[in-house]
Amino acid sequence: LQMRSLQRPHSFHLSAVVWAGAVKQDTGVRSVTVGENVTLQCFYEKIIAMHLSWYQQTLGGRPELLSFFYKYDDPSKVDHWLKRNPRFSLQKEEGFNHLHISDVQLSDSATYFCGSSHTNMVEFGDGVFLSVKEKSQTEIIVQEPTSEIIPSGGSINFSCTVHTGNCGEGHTVCWFRHGSQTGVLHTQRKHCRPVAAPGPPSWSCTYSLQKKNLNFSDAGTYFCVVASCGKMLFGSGTEVMVRNPDGGQAAQISVLVQLSVIRTGILLLFIISCVIFLRKNNASP
Repeated sequence: LQMRSLQRPHSFHLSAVVWAGAVKQDTGVRSVTVGENVTLQCFYEKIIAMHLSWYQQTLGGRPELLSFFYKYDDPSKVDHWLKRNPRFSLQKEEGFNHLHISDVQLSDSATYFCGSSHTNMVEFGDGVFLSVKEKSQTEIIVQEPTSEIIPSGGSINFSCTVHTGNCGEGHTVCWFRHGSQTGVLHTQRKHCRPVAAPGPPSWSCTYSLQKKNLNFSDAGTYFCVVASCGKMLFGSGTEVMVRNPDGGQAAQISVLVQLSVIRTGILLLFIISCVIFLRKNNASP
């Protein structure tokens, strides 16, 4: 058992004793198209878990409780939120509590967390981000870079370029990270400028975000999400890995130290063998 503080953006705070490994759920990003069905999986320790839950957190919003039930409740019992939203349902048996969403809509784009609790012990999964796209999408979003390995203490620049059709409305962009500490990093609003090019009128603009002084807790996948013309556009993500800048040198020093110890040991063994041999010869009549 370990004491951990569970935090979510916008002042949602929960402190509890956490049972590590009690919940395993889908992680990363799941991409679906409007109208499709999707099942978000969640597995839990049968002996430990007593109360099971699902939370939905939209970008920039607070976590919203979708379902919460006692493991030994009547299986036919349905949470109030699920009754009001029949597209959402639970697939539950001993050992798993999956969330099924039918006829997915753009408004379902969010991060979904699976929870498990027992007395004062609680754990949430890492969360899975559900990215919902329209069936036919003329807008294009390009996110760069795709991946970077940054030394500890270094910095990285993210960029997100959006090309839209003839909609001249302003864009609102949101940057968020999915990893050990999922959360919204920054939001900004900007009016795009028309692109002077042959063909139908189009608009384009580029957003950037710089993150400095990175440490190991900053590792994860960073996404840009743009609200444009009533639609949500999702970048492909940038995977950031943080390494120790002295890692290579430290490894070389470690190898040299080990070789030195081995060489010293062989030398001592040789000297001891020589001393024993000489003593035996001197002891002979």
